[in-house]
Amino acid sequence: QVQLMESGGGLVQAGGSLRLSCAASGSIFSPNAMGWYRQTPGKQRESVARSSSSGFTNYADSVKGRFTISRDNAKNTVYLQMNSLKPEDTAVYYCRAIIGEAIYWGQGTQVTVSS
Repeated sequence: QVQLMESGGGLVQAGGSLRLSCAASGSIFSPNAMGWYRQTPGKQRESVARSSSSGFTNYADSVKGRFTISRDNAKNTVYLQMNSLKPEDTAVYYCRAIIGEAIYWGQGTQVTVSS
């Protein structure tokens, strides 16, 4: 049973920083791709940052220059360093991992940025 355990969300003032972590467990295979998505009430879940196993990264335009995704492949863990946070970054952040042809999601972690 593959599980994605997220941590690091919370409440921060605008301009502050948070670091999210997501560790994948329960599979003998390492994730091909890992990434972070976010969702606010009434809106579709959107991609924030993605990382392939080879190190290719992709960011949403709204977070470029502020967020950095990184991976520790030995630990099957992906991180999201979020700097210069804005109130519009407030959302539930979800970790996603692709292992083989299966897609797995974490339970979500709340990030709230106060103005």
